[in-house]
Amino acid sequence: MENNLLLAIFALLAASVALVPLAKAAGLGTVLGYLVTGILIGPYGLRLLTDTDTIRAIAEFGIVLMLFLIGLDLRPREVWRMRTRVMGLGLPQMVLTTIVLVSVLTLGGFSLNTAVIVGLAFSMSSTAIAMQSAEQRDITRTDAGRSSLAVLLVQDVAVIPIMAAIPLLALATTPVRVDAELTKAVAQVEHPDFWFTSASLIAVFVGAILGGRYVVRPLLRFVARAGVREIFTALALALVIGAALGTERLGLSPALGAFVGGVLLADSEYRHELESNLQPFKSLLLGLFFISVGMSISFTEFLAHPAQLAVIVVGVVATKFVILYLLATLFKMHRADRLLLAILLSQTGEFAFVVMQFANTTGALGNDLHALFTVAVALSMATTPLLLLGFDRLVAPRLDRRRVRQEVGEEITENRRIVVLGYGRFGQIVTRMLRSQGFEMTLIDDDAAQIELVRRFGVKVFYGDASRTELLHAAGVASADLVIIAVGGGERILEVARNVRRHFPGVAIAARAIDREHAHSLMELGVTLFERETFHSAIRLGERVLTHLGQDPGDAHVVARRFEEHDTRLLENSFAVRNDREAYIGMVRRSMSLLNAAMEADEPPVRPAVEGNRAVDKNELPRSG
Repeated sequence: MENNLLLAIFALLAASVALVPLAKAAGLGTVLGYLVTGILIGPYGLRLLTDTDTIRAIAEFGIVLMLFLIGLDLRPREVWRMRTRVMGLGLPQMVLTTIVLVSVLTLGGFSLNTAVIVGLAFSMSSTAIAMQSAEQRDITRTDAGRSSLAVLLVQDVAVIPIMAAIPLLALATTPVRVDAELTKAVAQVEHPDFWFTSASLIAVFVGAILGGRYVVRPLLRFVARAGVREIFTALALALVIGAALGTERLGLSPALGAFVGGVLLADSEYRHELESNLQPFKSLLLGLFFISVGMSISFTEFLAHPAQLAVIVVGVVATKFVILYLLATLFKMHRADRLLLAILLSQTGEFAFVVMQFANTTGALGNDLHALFTVAVALSMATTPLLLLGFDRLVAPRLDRRRVRQEVGEEITENRRIVVLGYGRFGQIVTRMLRSQGFEMTLIDDDAAQIELVRRFGVKVFYGDASRTELLHAAGVASADLVIIAVGGGERILEVARNVRRHFPGVAIAARAIDREHAHSLMELGVTLFERETFHSAIRLGERVLTHLGQDPGDAHVVARRFEEHDTRLLENSFAVRNDREAYIGMVRRSMSLLNAAMEADEPPVRPAVEGNRAVDKNELPRSG
């Protein structure tokens, strides 16, 4: 199979298509589906593929792409605000985890050198699993998501000193050899080349900042104007690879370089285009990485040392979970965020494979121990999807009820007549209009970062999931006059609307509609106060365009108002035939004809003819009719 590249690729894709959707449908998540796929087709399953290391080496580029995309979503100012989490969560997590694991492994009979190597390797978490799980849950912007990223950035930077320390651990423990190495290290620091290298490192980062603004952005603009989409995709990939190669040449993590490159382009007007071009590559390569992890789980090693592996995996996951939970408690994070942070980072990361392979090559870690701990790393990765599944089904429902009672029930006053669910851009505009007229509202949102931001402006927003019935009760929806649903996403709007209508049938609902079909779905639920989110902006733009083309502003306003009234009637009339496609299409066609006829009958303003750049006055043209 390995000699036939096409057959190997087919086996990977076919197994993924067959198993991953089944795992997701069963509620197990895509990551666990990929791991199962790797186990099935790997060297310890059906043996369709056996070269695990080559596949993982290719797939690790997916981690680089992921960190570039994460960087695109962060502005430099936001990264600077994360410095407290980096120093207060990331660094202590690595130090405490290493100390505890080294102590336990030493007591368990392992040598000190082995314990230190394994402790350092196991203190790192999987960027791929943690951030992919956070993205799938849409929590990358929450407290748990931002804190996870801060810890992972520290771990990425820590790979370099860890790799540098391994050769020292491989030395014989005689004082003469150690003293000689320390003397050599001091001499290297005192050498001018050391300071030249340090200065070069600073210069490269300063150059990257300037190049991102004055070279890369003009280049992006030039390629975008060419209008060749595949070249823009090629440029996007070249930027990621270039950033990764640059930091790799400096002895730093390629993933860290990609992250910095993404941050430098976060303010670019081409950010969304870069993201849309790279997203498919990232998703596919990350799936391939998870498959390679599943393939690396040696069942031969597992059957030879089942009890030992179980103790190692459970001990590592439990140790990291407890340390992360306690550190998050010091930061006064919400209990749900604490649990999610601890679960997301409780496994051992992909860099542990690299560290232990390097330790094995230098002689610091024997072959038997390398095989044992490599399987432990892969098994620890498989625990995270299972822990998240348990959190969703067993812990989250109870935690949400308790959270509603403790955080929401005590704070939210029940005498507010209006409850606003969602405080993004849409919700803020509606809220500001109502507040200007003296109305008081209870505001609820599920984004901790957004809540923290608006509180700085004196706006009090409560944390909670708008789809939870318990939270709606605590927010006083039962006694409210109106509930405004301003959350994002068409399906989520409908989910919240169904829940409010089911449990609070007497409360009026106002909601945002994504489009005409979504508006009909809201009408089915009895929601009559809704607005299509792009409809009125399109009407206003059309009115301004008519004015720009030379039509009288008053006449253009009349046209816009008549068109709006007609389209609103069409929306209401087509509701009855929304499920009959032929009848619906026929009604829309008739409506368009009626609109044209009505406009002509009412003698609306005639579009001015354009001669060159001069609009002919409407009085120069004959009126129809």
